Amino acid sequence: MLKRERQAYIVHQVNLHNKVLSATLSSEIAVSEDTIRRDLQELSDNGKLIKVHGGALSHSFDATSFPSSKIYAQNKKRIIAQKATSLIKDGMFVLTGGGTTIIELARMLPHHLHATFISGSIPAIVEYMHHPNIEVIVLGDKLSKTSKITVGADAIARIKNIKADLCILGINAIDLENGITDNDWDVVQLKQQMIQSSRKTICLSIGEKINSVQPIHVCDALKIHTLITDLDPEDPVLAPYSAAGIQVL
Repeated sequence: MLKRERQAYIVHQVNLHNKVLSATLSSEIAVSEDTIRRDLQELSDNGKLIKVHGGALSHSFDATSFPSSKIYAQNKKRIIAQKATSLIKDGMFVLTGGGTTIIELARMLPHHLHATFISGSIPAIVEYMHHPNIEVIVLGDKLSKTSKITVGADAIARIKNIKADLCILGINAIDLENGITDNDWDVVQLKQQMIQSSRKTICLSIGEKINSVQPIHVCDALKIHTLITDLDPEDPVLAPYSAAGIQVL
């Protein structure tokens, strides 16, 4: 693979998954980690991504510091968010994770909605605060600077004491064989407890992430109740998920 092709692949993976690991890119592209590190540094110098220890972040992941035009596939994420709002009813207790699709959801919640949202995502909490009729419960603990969400034992312990009506998660990858997967160990631990502490789990994903895999397992695909994408629910890509008993919107 030529350098130009390699770097284009890296930028796409960063934008798609918000965060990538050098070791994963090295394995996928079949080049050394030193080569990947040099590519990441060059791409960072050119403003294409944010280089961090062990990998890189997209500018959309750092949405509090960059304008909305930096958010990858923002229109698709707005379609997903609009679909998700229809599932949230008055009086519900809703656990939400982090990520740019969750932020779009927070911005789209109808003003007449009366519900309680529980989250450790700093950008999402800021959006919930602007809503006139939403109660906000903040999960506290160590803050992950890369994901902008609180993680750790205290946050997990607090979630264990909750029985939410809905858990709404932005996800990094899903397929029927490997289930929901991610690339951030701390965030995975949080998501796993959120799923356990909720009556129903809703996953939000742009179509490009369907049938993809990341290194760390979150849960089996059949643990979730609803998969919301920007695709038409009748899209052939989604047919196996419907056939498996997952509600597809």
